[in-house]
Amino acid sequence: MLFNKNIKYFQVAQGVWGMRLLFVNVYIVANRRGFPKGWVLVDAGIQGSAKRIIAMAEAIFGPGARPTAIVLTHAHSDHTGALEELLEHWDVPVYAHELEIPYLTGKSSYPPADPTVGEGMMSLMSVFFRKKPLDISKNVRIIDMEEGIPQLPEWKVIHTPGHTPGHISLFLPLNTTLIVGDAFVTTKPESAVAALSNIKHISGPPRYMTTDWVAAEASVKILAYMEPRIAATGHGPVMRGRELQEALRNLADNFEQLAIPSGGRYTDKPAEADETGTYYVPPFKSTTKFKVVVGLMAALAGFAVTRTLVK
Repeated sequence: MLFNKNIKYFQVAQGVWGMRLLFVNVYIVANRRGFPKGWVLVDAGIQGSAKRIIAMAEAIFGPGARPTAIVLTHAHSDHTGALEELLEHWDVPVYAHELEIPYLTGKSSYPPADPTVGEGMMSLMSVFFRKKPLDISKNVRIIDMEEGIPQLPEWKVIHTPGHTPGHISLFLPLNTTLIVGDAFVTTKPESAVAALSNIKHISGPPRYMTTDWVAAEASVKILAYMEPRIAATGHGPVMRGRELQEALRNLADNFEQLAIPSGGRYTDKPAEADETGTYYVPPFKSTTKFKVVVGLMAALAGFAVTRTLVK
């Protein structure tokens, strides 16, 4: 870990740094010597984290540091929470895949979260995540998937849908570094304890917000085939070397057993979207287990309220 002016961040690889904001990561990527000078921010964290992201940039590059662009792996609220505030400070282009644009121009909302997938408190809390799309039309730019991102000439952009329709990952062939977003993660994202404690455990994309499991499996297989030596994910610690490659291959080979929930809204039928946004969402499917968990939570909440009133 590196410390500067009370800002804690970590090194991912040469020219790549990360910061954990509660339970989600953001990354800064600088171009190497011989390429156009500058750096980009990858993802924009949770709401209220803009000052910490700006402080991280200034700790690395000096006062007044400014990115040449912001790149979004996808537009979920935990990856775009500070985006509007950052754009007020920096006013730079924001790059995203064409299929993410409706969620960044106010045209469409994502399909609703699925709290029935279980496995932890984060799944239940997902119903409270921001649903309204952002509108940053002035800044947003569509990524040219053949040409890549002009401000990151060495990095390849890989379309890795499943978690969202236009989800992307970034790959640096020089040292096979992946910035993965949520195509797969390196903690158990459904568990509040694991996510907040940054406990290492390679997993598929967060179940409560993944709306196309066939596409998600295909994306993980593509990334595993690339045999990355470094993976920086949206949730969880950096993984490296043989530990990463073996765990990722195991996830790809056993995706149905390890990643796909046994039941849930999107397990049997995905949500559907195009360049205009979401146009089909499967009906909500409750489960007995989900009803029991919600009932227990309601009972505990009622007990807590009663104790407060008695006191």
